[in-house]
Order: sequence, then C-alpha cells, then structure tokens
Amino acid sequence: MADCVRFVHQGQVVTLSDVPPTRTVLDYLREDRGRRGTKEGCNEGDCGACTIVLGTRVGVLGMAEAESIQYRAVNACILFVTALDGKELVTVEDLASPDGTLHPIQQAMVDHHGSQCGFCTPGFVMSLFALYHGEADPDRPRIDAALAGNLCRCTGYRPIVDAARAMGHAPDSYTARMPETLALLRSIERSETLSHPGGKAFAPATADQLAELALTHPDATLVAGGTDVGLWVTKQMRDLGTLIHIGGIRDLTAITRADGVITIGATATVTDAGDALASLYPDLGELFRRYGSEQVRNSATLGGNIANGSPIGDSMPALIALGSTLVLRRGGVTREMPLEDFFLAYRKTALQPGEFVAAIRVPEPSADRLFACYKISKRFDQDISAIMAGFGLTLKDGIVTAARLAFGGMAGTPKRANHAEAALIGRPFDASAAKAAAAALAQDFQPLTDMRASAEYRLLTAGNLILKWQMEQALPATATRVPAFAHAIGGAA
Repeated sequence: MADCVRFVHQGQVVTLSDVPPTRTVLDYLREDRGRRGTKEGCNEGDCGACTIVLGTRVGVLGMAEAESIQYRAVNACILFVTALDGKELVTVEDLASPDGTLHPIQQAMVDHHGSQCGFCTPGFVMSLFALYHGEADPDRPRIDAALAGNLCRCTGYRPIVDAARAMGHAPDSYTARMPETLALLRSIERSETLSHPGGKAFAPATADQLAELALTHPDATLVAGGTDVGLWVTKQMRDLGTLIHIGGIRDLTAITRADGVITIGATATVTDAGDALASLYPDLGELFRRYGSEQVRNSATLGGNIANGSPIGDSMPALIALGSTLVLRRGGVTREMPLEDFFLAYRKTALQPGEFVAAIRVPEPSADRLFACYKISKRFDQDISAIMAGFGLTLKDGIVTAARLAFGGMAGTPKRANHAEAALIGRPFDASAAKAAAAALAQDFQPLTDMRASAEYRLLTAGNLILKWQMEQALPATATRVPAFAHAIGGAA
C-alpha cells in the first residue's frame, strides 16, 4: 500500500503524509498552506466562496496524444484532502502570471466592475475558470448555471455575467503547459491502495481492492464526493471511524450502453450521469440541472446519492419510475435488485455488511412508455425537494398496462404509490384516471409537516402533479410543453 496523498499544484507534485484524512481542502489551504484566497463562508457547500478547480486526466488514458485535462469547479469546504490524490489543484492565487498579469477572467472582472466587497470574488473567478476551460462560447443560460453555486450579496450578478461574456477563450498558461501537467499526473497515477498515514483511512484504486477492504472493514464509512459526509465533519463534528475513499476508483466511473440498458458506475459524478441520461430522458436532464450546484454535481456521485438512503434524494423517485436496478457487490459476489427494494426504512438500506453499490442500471426509452419527473422546492437552484415525483406508464392500444409512480419527501423512504398505480391500470390515461390516481394517494402516504412544506400541501401537490402530467400528455403534439422543472413551490399545485 502507498502511504501518502499526491497531487499536482503549480507545476509540481505535492506529497502529503501528515494530514488527517478528514481534513478539508479548505482548512488545508487556509491553515496549513496560508493560502487564504479561498474563502470560508457557509462551510457546507452552499455559497461557493470556497470554490477551487480540480484537473483530471481524461480521454484515452495511456495514449498521450488522446489525453487532456478536464477542469471542474468543486467546493473545498466539504472536500477531504484524500480527494486531491491524482488530481491537479488550482486555486485563485494560481491564475495570475508571475509578472502580475491577470488571467483573462480576472481582468474581465476588473473591467466590468464584478467585485465590491470582494469576499465572494475568488469563488466566482474559479467557477468561471472552469467554464473558461470547458466551453468556447457559453450562452447566458450556461453562464447562469455555472454561477448558480456562487452567492453574492453586494455586487449583483449583472456585472459578473458581463465579465463572463467578455472573458473570451484564448489559450492560457494552463492550456500551454498541459503536456507537462499530463506527464506529472501520469507519474502519480495509482494502481495500489492508499493507506492514509494520518488516520485509519484507505483509498482503493480498483473495485477489487474496494471489495477486499469493505469485507475487512464492514463498518467503514464509504465516501466518494463527500457532499453529504463532508457535513458530518464540518457541521456535526462526527468521528467517522474507518474511512474508505472511493472517489478515485476509475473502474466504477464507467457509463456504458448495451442491450437496451445504460449502466452507470457508482462513482460516476452526478454531472456525468446527468449528461448521459439527459440524452435519453430530457426530464432527467432537467432534474440533474437542479441537483445542488455545479460544484456539488462535480463532486457528488449517483451511487452515493442512492446509497445514502435519504428519503429526499432527488434521483431515486425518477430512477424508480424508470424501473432501474442496482448492482451490489460483496467480495467477489454480485447481485442485482430493483431500486425500490433497496430502501427498507429511514436511512436503512438492503446493503449487507461489507457490501457496496457497484452500478445503477437504467432501461433505455421505448415507444410504449411515458415518463416524466417533477421537483417542487422553495428555490429553483440549490434546494432540497419538498416533493420529488417520478412517473412512468406503459401503454398498449391506449390502455395503461403498467404504472410506476414514485415519490420522495412523502415518506421515510423513496416509495412507490401502489394504490395510485392501481387506479391507472386497465384504463386510458385520461383526466378521469388521473383524478382517481390523485385521490388514491391518501392511501399511499401520510406525509409529515416540516420546514419545507406541510403535510396537506405535500399530499395536494403530489396529486396535482399527476393531473399536470396527464394534461401535458393530452396536449397536441405541436404544443410546447412547459419544462418539468420551471417552477418552485406553488407552481404545480
């Protein structure tokens, strides 16, 4: 086993051998390295003041001419230092040239007066740096999406958006030295498990290594992106015990299509999983666009969202409605189960000791199936669902032969609405059937009242979402459907 974290920073390989495994990258930068350009705001991955960028080798690995570096913005405040292993780290202090010449993004922020108090500015600059390296000519919606995870309360977004439009896309120093950086990243690529010297923690490089470690340490906390587990440390001050960091396992990131199924490795990021699924199901593309912020989606994994077992995880109702299954692995044995059977009770799943989620299998669309999903929340961006709904129907000669209606936020687990489904089967999917299904929801759920919505609101709105879906299906083919997520609380009820 290796015993140090290695990453590339400012053109050099950095080796860490004495940092605790739950040390956040934010604290490491500010307190250990004295690099205070990266700011601490909310310390929970919400405000974007701590935004940094990680560079990852992509392309045909092992073929130098086919490799490149993918730069993505992430939140440093909930990212553990182990996640830096094998990556390139970029912070706001790194962008200007040694002679003081500002990076085009920084210069655009100056020219367009994109900063007042300046506290949030480094985070905005880093989000725009990732956009600068990701897209040649982003339009306004793309700019807005890239900045949705950064909060500013004094400058306002108009001058920042103006700076984003003016930053251009000319090659910068990072583009110029990409061959050298790629060589450094290749030199620190791992094939063995990292045994973290600062505590009882491991970072396997392969799924086989993970399977062995999980059996040896069945009570270990598995962490991939850390977008939830990170808060256990920063907000709850929890001792995680043995930690297994799985974010660097390449063979669990693969996304493949074969035999009518798309298989998504458990550690594929929400960004990558969302892009793959959006090409098949536009509603899923809209769903993942509203999953956290871009920084969160770049760290969070689809497998982690599911294995977490939260009753309000956005992905589960939609994936259940599609008839998705999970591939679970324990040692050398794998098994597959329907996603809805994975959730046993609040935060309790069907995982056996030493078992982990290896992949998610999602059926491809078919001509006889209808699908839609809806998220109801108080804010459009970066908000937890009050209600999440996923709807799937199979039709034959206009008659419903199978129904899958799944909800999050309505019970202690993501759950199918069995009575509502039964109200639809064997009849046309018309207004009468939709009303019957909506009325039957009261037999399926007794939702709670909390800070996000009342029980009455949840039940009423869940039913109204079924009515909304039916009305949309009844629209003429030439009609423009209102986007499934173009509303927050109140827009669907």
